[in-house]
Amino acid sequence: MTIGIDQIAFDTTTLFVDLRDLAQARGDEPDKYTIGIGQDQQAVVPSSQDIVTLGASAASRLTLDPARLGLIALGTESGVDASKAAALYVQRLLKLGPWVRAVELKEACYGGTAALMMARDYVAAHPDRQALVIAADVARYGLATPGEVTQGAGAVAMVVSAEPRLLALSDDSVHYAEDIQDFWRPVYTDRALARGKFSTEQYLRFFNLVWARYKATTGRGIADFKALCFHLPYTKMGLKALRQVLPEATPAQQAALSSAFTASAAYSRRVGNLYTGSLYLGLLSLLEHASDLAEGDRIGLFSYGSGAVGEFFSATLQPGFAAQLDAAGTLSRLDARRRLTVAEYESVFNDKVPYGPADYEADPALFAGRFVLTGVTGQERQYRANA
Repeated sequence: MTIGIDQIAFDTTTLFVDLRDLAQARGDEPDKYTIGIGQDQQAVVPSSQDIVTLGASAASRLTLDPARLGLIALGTESGVDASKAAALYVQRLLKLGPWVRAVELKEACYGGTAALMMARDYVAAHPDRQALVIAADVARYGLATPGEVTQGAGAVAMVVSAEPRLLALSDDSVHYAEDIQDFWRPVYTDRALARGKFSTEQYLRFFNLVWARYKATTGRGIADFKALCFHLPYTKMGLKALRQVLPEATPAQQAALSSAFTASAAYSRRVGNLYTGSLYLGLLSLLEHASDLAEGDRIGLFSYGSGAVGEFFSATLQPGFAAQLDAAGTLSRLDARRRLTVAEYESVFNDKVPYGPADYEADPALFAGRFVLTGVTGQERQYRANA
């Protein structure tokens, strides 16, 4: 039985800051951000948006069948509650019915992949059912911090089913886990703590480990792949990983893989870091930008979550896969966003739902998107569809 991704959709906020503007405000050369980091724009998140509203918006772009839906698995490291799964809020907002499993999975940026693999196993046991996978996050490091340029937000939603129309997941995953302290977020703050250089080293080390084991266990090599997609906290990170394996390819294959990587990084350059969704935004970007993809092409995917877990697996394109994509729609939403000045961006960044028991009301002037968080009353978050 073939199991895989039947549909995929993406959504982000309606606001962004141009990183050339940010570089000027921070006294840096724009090339440091656009070339050195590999980012051009960054989604800015008003307090009326969070992983619930973003995840629900992305999932609302899919065609869901409540009669077949059996699992909602939401991967995130930006949870809005230490107990209740954000998937339950999404379930209500989308009116998906009560006869489902609804859970939230956490392991830094690996959570989306954990949700995808859980969904694959669920469908293997229940071939007539569907699973909804959502990878949603808000990446925050703080104003004028070393990590500021690698912030971002958004969600990728996927339907996993038997006989998928987009991508078939291969049963070839190689995963590796090790307790390291490269990145973490204490429960009392919404800002991540990171050892940047060390985390980059671990990302590359984990990729080398799982790639070597994958080749040894499957017998496949670089020549078997049309493209490689990477977790992209910033696009230069994935490029560093790709460059480690390019020497294994012929010159023609190197050029093709490099071109595919550029296609996979296009959306991330405009949105920023999606944490759990970054790998899958890269996959969507590849599918909607690369013009030479064909049925049967194998795509490699590397997932990494600090702390740390790494996984490499592959998927193959299915007949008629292009019919499941909407590149024009994705690009039109990105083009329609409002560009903020740096001062506006800083004001929006600082106006956030507080970590504390006080009530909070989000600014109605910044309500946008299909769903909004209107505020917090009696320590309960208030969500609704956006009129």
